[in-house]
Amino acid sequence: MPDLVVPCGRQWPHVARMTSIAQASASWILWKGASGDYQVLVTSGILPSDGRSQRPHVFITIAVSVALRSLLSHFLSWTSLSISADVDALSEVRASCSVLNLRSAFVPQNGTRKGLSRAGLKWNLERKNNRVAVRCEAAVAEKESSETAGEKFEYQAEVSRLLDLIVHSLYSHKEVFLRELVSNASDALDKLRFLSVTEPSLLGDAGELEIRIKPDPDNGTITITDTGIGMTKEELIDCLGTIAQSGTSKFLKALKENKDLGADNGLIGQFGVGFYSAFLVAEKVVVSTKSPRSDKQYIWEAAADSSSYVIQEETDTEKLIPRGTQITLYLRPDDKYEFSDPARIQGLVKNYSQFVSFPIYTWQEKSRTVEVEEEEEPKEGEEPKPEGEQKKKKTKTEKYWDWELANETKPIWMRSPKEVQKDEYDEFYKKTFNEFLDPLAYAHFTTEGEVEFRSVLYIPGMGPLNNEDVINPKTKNIRLYVKRVFISDDFDGELFPRYLSFVRGVVDSNDLPLNVSREILQESRIIRIMRKRLVRKTFDMIQEISESEDKEDYKKFWENFGRFLKLGCIEDSGNHKRLTPLLRFYTSKSEEELKSLDDYVENMGENQKAIYYLATDSLKSAKSAPFLEKLVQKDIEVLYLIEPIDEVAIQNLQTYKEKKFVDISKEDLELGDEDEVKERESKQEYNLLCDWVKQQLGDRVAKVQVSKRLSSSPCVLVSGKFGWSANMERLMKAQALGDTSSLEFMRGRRILELNPDHPIIKDLNAACKNAPDSTDAKRAVDLLYDTALISSGFSPDSPADLGNKIYEMMAMALGGRWGRSEGEEADTPRDEAAESGATVGEASEAQVIEPSEVRTDNDPWSD
Repeated sequence: MPDLVVPCGRQWPHVARMTSIAQASASWILWKGASGDYQVLVTSGILPSDGRSQRPHVFITIAVSVALRSLLSHFLSWTSLSISADVDALSEVRASCSVLNLRSAFVPQNGTRKGLSRAGLKWNLERKNNRVAVRCEAAVAEKESSETAGEKFEYQAEVSRLLDLIVHSLYSHKEVFLRELVSNASDALDKLRFLSVTEPSLLGDAGELEIRIKPDPDNGTITITDTGIGMTKEELIDCLGTIAQSGTSKFLKALKENKDLGADNGLIGQFGVGFYSAFLVAEKVVVSTKSPRSDKQYIWEAAADSSSYVIQEETDTEKLIPRGTQITLYLRPDDKYEFSDPARIQGLVKNYSQFVSFPIYTWQEKSRTVEVEEEEEPKEGEEPKPEGEQKKKKTKTEKYWDWELANETKPIWMRSPKEVQKDEYDEFYKKTFNEFLDPLAYAHFTTEGEVEFRSVLYIPGMGPLNNEDVINPKTKNIRLYVKRVFISDDFDGELFPRYLSFVRGVVDSNDLPLNVSREILQESRIIRIMRKRLVRKTFDMIQEISESEDKEDYKKFWENFGRFLKLGCIEDSGNHKRLTPLLRFYTSKSEEELKSLDDYVENMGENQKAIYYLATDSLKSAKSAPFLEKLVQKDIEVLYLIEPIDEVAIQNLQTYKEKKFVDISKEDLELGDEDEVKERESKQEYNLLCDWVKQQLGDRVAKVQVSKRLSSSPCVLVSGKFGWSANMERLMKAQALGDTSSLEFMRGRRILELNPDHPIIKDLNAACKNAPDSTDAKRAVDLLYDTALISSGFSPDSPADLGNKIYEMMAMALGGRWGRSEGEEADTPRDEAAESGATVGEASEAQVIEPSEVRTDNDPWSD
């Protein structure tokens, strides 16, 4: 049919008073086909505002009638309008008949609309500016003949609404149609295999139980054929005539009622909503089916936008099948090229239906090498070769089409673990997850009870290459199957918590709901039960590795996945008892070896009441930290937390085996065997010094006190009990969006601890008593604090000022020691000394002070 071009967007003087399309528009076309078998009426106009819209809407109406019968119908939109039967232009075709199609659309500026009518008319509207092009392609006569050849049935449900729900709501990916249809085919085969136990005649001579899928790119179709149980005419009406009506659900009910048949064959719905997913990609579906209990083969046919379907008997002998069902999808124009591509179909089968119990064959293009005789033309003057002489041969590659098995890999989880060898587990893992390394461990198990499922879980042989997988739960490492049909691998922590996202495996359940949609499983109660059991089995698998005689296995596991378990300590308080024994840390006694918390507790002293730890940025920093001195002296072991996540993980654990975790870099450290008398004497002796140092430092510290944790360092800066440690402060500063106000608040509780046995502290104690206003003494306190900041893991407030203080002290200590010539002037700045009122004599005295280890009788700060 040629394009019908209709002017659009006119304004008629009487538009507000229009009561019919004919009155509102003089632009309608009555087109009669060359064969005289159908006509098209195209009208255009403007609908007036009815209060719900502030401006009129352009409308287009297309109507098709058959054999020159009259046109009489109603157009319902914003305003009820009708095509009047009294219009003179239509009087010649007025008669009693039914309209096969009536389509309308509001076409936006430069927009398009298209569709398929119930009468078989393919229409396409394209509006550009004020012109609307209407393209119609139809074969109404063919449609009419096909309908009259069969028996027409109306759906028992409101199909147009439910189909729209299926297409737009239940499925997020069109490709699932193939999964659903293959699943239905598998169920039909399962049903036949089960019934044939008591009725062997059902099998007949129809061949093997199999599924074949044949895409046809030339015609834009895809055909799925199975040799299953098939359907009779009554079953077609019953199963395909009502949405959500399942033939197999009735079969299940019969199994429960008839104990003689047994109750061990739960099946997904043979046909129901899953079947109607075919309309995701098809504009028409034809089902040809033959039941072994019937002598006739029937055809079921329906269009995507139809409210009825047709059933007729198959009379073409070339299309008869021995048994089973053949579904042909006539693909939509938008989906034709994708889903009629053999390679695409092969990939979908491998992804969704790899482990279906029955063989699935797809029609694929292949190539082979063949030998052909090489035709040689005789050279000029050369005699032709005798006919009997053998000609030279050459090879060439030729293309051909043949069936190819798409699901070679068998579902290993369906077998007993005793029957499967380690090599088979490894091979299955590599094929399923495209890995090249063997897994570190695996677990094959079946759970029964409230929920039944089978599973094979793996711990990979290598960890993720970056940290994104630690914080991203969507790793697609767990593949969920229902009766060996792939459902999804896209879970957001429903099957496994984020900290176990490195675990790979397959889970196959028969208890999941599949009668409506396979994408609502994330909200299923069954999924939550499965998650709990999968997590428990995973911990059992990891525990077995940790208890293995080969310690290298767990060492390798910890290097790859240790930080995942630490994340679990933060996110999963319910599994702390399972997680904590699996943790490993370096300690002050382990050298370069990792130790478990069980080993630590076992080696604790009798008087030790806590598990001590220190968080730093490296193992080297931990070993040289001043916080350790007294604990090492007393042979108390300390855990080294050297990864960023360690400190937060331990803080969330709080205790292990009734032993509290204690941070040795914070105040109020109790080691359990303190000498109270000595402590009291030290406090009395250095109480004045602590007050004097606090006065010099001001708000930089919360308080100054005598330390119980130092033996060789003069001082250390510790955090408040509820403040951030130096390690935590460093991590929070590194955060891109860190809150600087909270940083200032949390670090305000720093406490300076002094070692009363260190010579520097003794010298400062003397200075406090004898020369409290000494500039050099005050300068020494400042330098002592800045040095304590660095040795305790904090960052100095002003690195440049610290550097200047060190240079000045070096100049004072080294000035003239090695015989600097008298003509050279020292460049050391003395501005600060002059401003503070210090005399040159004081400065010169400071220059000749020897280290305090070599004490003299004329020490200016001695008593």
